[in-house]
Amino acid sequence: MAININTKELYRILEITPANQNIMLSGKHGIGKSRIITEFFESRGFKVVTLFLGQMSDPGDLIGLPRKDDDTDRTVFMPPFWFPVDDTPVVLFLDELNRARPEILQTIMDLALNRKLAGRSLPAGSRIISAVNEGEEYQLTDLDPALVSRFNIYRFQPTVGEWLLWASRNGIDKRIIDFIEDNPTFLDSDGSRAGESSLLEKTPDRRGWERVSDVLKMSDGTIVIKKIVAGIVGITASNKLFETISFRRKVTAESILSDFSSNVGELRKYKAHELSVINESIYRCMETGKQGKPDVCSANLLKYMKWLTGEDRRECMAHFCSLFEGASYPKANLFLMTQAGECFKYITEFIKNM
Repeated sequence: MAININTKELYRILEITPANQNIMLSGKHGIGKSRIITEFFESRGFKVVTLFLGQMSDPGDLIGLPRKDDDTDRTVFMPPFWFPVDDTPVVLFLDELNRARPEILQTIMDLALNRKLAGRSLPAGSRIISAVNEGEEYQLTDLDPALVSRFNIYRFQPTVGEWLLWASRNGIDKRIIDFIEDNPTFLDSDGSRAGESSLLEKTPDRRGWERVSDVLKMSDGTIVIKKIVAGIVGITASNKLFETISFRRKVTAESILSDFSSNVGELRKYKAHELSVINESIYRCMETGKQGKPDVCSANLLKYMKWLTGEDRRECMAHFCSLFEGASYPKANLFLMTQAGECFKYITEFIKNM
């Protein structure tokens, strides 16, 4: 069984793993495997070559076509279009590995072990990373244990919090972020697959919510928009989303950090799990630099934390401090330590007295 990793751990694995060791990521579709691999290595100057092995019908698609060498009177293979023409290392991303035909997988064996295709070597320092889907809902090819043994294997399970932070940084519609904050189980599924009657039944995934965000930004408020969204993430998720939008949360992280006093009345109606959502929102707000003026933010955040410490809300304040200790939001922690000294002092005193 593969070990589970989140996004933060995946980045660290990509940094530490030597180039001559292959990596295989398993997981559901639409959770960001391809995006992370591409963005990580391209930001470091590598060319990322993505090969969709499930679309290849013949080994020639991978190793190139044969031709006669007039000088040696022997058959050689012309390199495929993607093969490096110089000594610059590349990242070869083998997507859909377990959708490939068996004859394609046999070709991958030599590539994974010796970094060679049809006798032609990849440039020194090149990396091989693969991605596979895992689950009964996919049409997959069984992988040979000998091939599997040539990869370091990890089951990629990014957390909801990691996606929310990514969404905040990348302009995902605020209504989607608020919805997933309140309904985290809808990020990757709505549970409707149980007993489904059609293979075309739509359920949510992370790629889908990104498309929904683009649609909502162009929304004219008509019933057609709801049908478009249902076609992306399914009827159940669509209905729940628009129901939530109709009753949007009145208190946001931004409003608390700009004017706590005006929001405390509404906050008193919140239950513990709702305040935990607010805590996460505040950290994401600071992590993405949207907290506003440091002095205003610091003053209002201190009021919020003191309010959390009162009455029967200490558990919520403990949750707020656990987010600081967890170091999942390094920029937010740095802001607290360097620009919100009173807040940092209050957190450390609370932790000391727990």
